[in-house]
Amino acid sequence: MNATITYYTATILGAIGVLFFLRKGWKSYGLLFLTSSSVAIILCFVFVKLGFYSFPHIPFPVQSQIPFIAMTLTFPVGVMFGVRYSPKQWIWKVPFYWAIVHIGVGIEAMIKGYTSIIKYDYQWDLWDTYTWWWIYFLFLEWVGGKMIPDHLKRPIDGELFRYGRSGWIIFHLIVIITIFLAGYYLGKITN
Repeated sequence: MNATITYYTATILGAIGVLFFLRKGWKSYGLLFLTSSSVAIILCFVFVKLGFYSFPHIPFPVQSQIPFIAMTLTFPVGVMFGVRYSPKQWIWKVPFYWAIVHIGVGIEAMIKGYTSIIKYDYQWDLWDTYTWWWIYFLFLEWVGGKMIPDHLKRPIDGELFRYGRSGWIIFHLIVIITIFLAGYYLGKITN
């Protein structure tokens, strides 16, 4: 996988996603966009400065230690999606975000494994990434839930996550496939 193509693709898809949500309510979603991108950039910058990971290949002509433009556009889309569509009750938010975190970490693992965009350094591994994705999304679900008024949300019916329903099936497919891929990834890096 080419790092430059991956980077530009993520940036373009992120920009499209941001525009989609800004059209739903530019003041509320704009504030959530600024908040979530700021948190993502600050966390990433701190982790890079602590030497946990680095970004050896940043294709944009911006001299930075982190992929500023791509991160500013991609991470907030996941947050805005989560806040807009997450079920109302926390019991159903957990599997909803579980699927989002697994997809995000899976994408990061593929980027790490097949491009030169990100490199894990001092004592950092996929489990650390997984933990911080959870912290990031749950914190911003809580913050974003207060920022975005109810009339701008379209929560998925939590009943869809009950045993045998479509949400349950989709959730399990995502989690099972990403756990299988994580096992493959772990086997690949230990050989």
